[in-house]
Amino acid sequence: MKPASFRALWVTQASDKSFRRDIVEKPIDILPPDDVLIRVHYSSLNYKDALSATGNRGVTRSYPHVPGVDAAGTVVESRQPEFQPGDEVIVTGHELGSNAWGGWSEFIRVPADWVVPLPKGLTLHESMCLGTAGLTAGLAALKILNHGLTPDSGPILVTGATGGVGCVAVAILAKLGFSVTAITGKEDEHPFLRSLGARDIFGRDHILDKTEKPLLSGRWAAVVDTVGGPLLESAIRQTRLEGAVACCGNIASAELHTSIYPFILRGVTLYGIGSAFTPMKTRLDVWKQLSTDWKPEQLLSLAVNSSLEELNTRYIDLIRGGGIRGRIVVTLV
Repeated sequence: MKPASFRALWVTQASDKSFRRDIVEKPIDILPPDDVLIRVHYSSLNYKDALSATGNRGVTRSYPHVPGVDAAGTVVESRQPEFQPGDEVIVTGHELGSNAWGGWSEFIRVPADWVVPLPKGLTLHESMCLGTAGLTAGLAALKILNHGLTPDSGPILVTGATGGVGCVAVAILAKLGFSVTAITGKEDEHPFLRSLGARDIFGRDHILDKTEKPLLSGRWAAVVDTVGGPLLESAIRQTRLEGAVACCGNIASAELHTSIYPFILRGVTLYGIGSAFTPMKTRLDVWKQLSTDWKPEQLLSLAVNSSLEELNTRYIDLIRGGGIRGRIVVTLV
């Protein structure tokens, strides 16, 4: 049923250029005139969302704005026949929550080609325990498998392993039989990472190398890097012959300083993972795997549930300060 109004987390810029967040009531007609109206049951919190919610114009060009790059819910209205009222669906990426009305809202209206039918094997809540982070981790796993690597190829390194992408990557790769080495700066989270299947767990200094050596001892058959910067640089120099490095984050730094030697002497391949504009066929394939063979057995333990109010007053600031483990699922029903 379409209501006259609904709640959303509204980010505005004040006259002094500061930004503020409020939970507001908005009329349903404020939504963009797109194909599919969705009643959002769950959203999630990603680092990109926190940047949008605090006025980062590299993520969101104009305000007022509703962040939230993820949403899962039921179709209320659709102008396209492939979606019918009552269908359970997922929307992640594209411009959702960055430069279009986002998922931190009880209702969204989006183009039909942004919408993914909820795959069998996942509930709406479980889909947001994964969300963009899970899709990104799944895309990294897909690159590693398509590269031809198997558990016999050697260990896989995952940096930023307690973050949203990192913890899902650990769980997926361990389930696929790989020996996963997890890197985290949080010593108290070692039991959590072991529960996900990490074989070895170390601090950042275990791989960080500040020398200028173009190559280091080959340790990793593959790397899933979620942080960028010096850790990624060191990991590339430590990747084995014909290894693969999947890069999907820049929390530490967006800069990469390395030589060409890992690529021309060891044949290392650097894959960039950008999930926002993943083609629909690949998107559907990865979601299918995430709902079946790749679905983490500990999926619900990866996430903490949050209301819009808790999101606003607590979790946005926590994720910006690196204080989040796993995923935050935002409940809107």
